[in-house]
Amino acid sequence: MNLFSKILNKLGFDKPEEEAAPKKKPAVQKSHADYAAERAERLARIRDVRASKEIPLVDVVEKLEKMATEKPVELNWKTSIADLLFLLDLDNSYEARKELAIELECPAEKMGDSAQMNTWLHKTVLEKIAENGGNIPMELLD
Repeated sequence: MNLFSKILNKLGFDKPEEEAAPKKKPAVQKSHADYAAERAERLARIRDVRASKEIPLVDVVEKLEKMATEKPVELNWKTSIADLLFLLDLDNSYEARKELAIELECPAEKMGDSAQMNTWLHKTVLEKIAENGGNIPMELLD
C-alpha cells in the first residue's frame, strides 16, 4: 500500500488501493506552467466532486480535529505535512515525506528545498484528499 493510500485509509476512505493511488505517469520534466495547469484542473475536479452526489463526502476536518484532541502535543495539521502525518500515526520523517513527494510527483525544483517540498506536499495531499471525497475547506486548498 502506498503512503497516500495509507493516508486515505486512516481518514476512513473505503477505496481500493488501485483506485486511491495516484496515477503513475512517465518521468518527464514538467514546467512550472504545467504544474499550475494541473493544480487548476485538480481544484476544478474538487469542485465537481463536491457538486456530485455520487461520492459521499468524508468530514476530514472533524476527524482530524477529534484525533488532535487525543494527542498529548499541540499539532498544526492545517499547515504542516509533518504534523498531519503524525496525527494520522504515520511516519513523518523527512525520508517518508520525501517518498510521499516522489509518489505524488513533486516538481524537481522543490525537492531540493525541504521547506518548499513540505509546502507543496501539504497542499497536494489536501487537494488529493478532497478529490477523493474529503470535505476540505477551500481556504486550506488555496
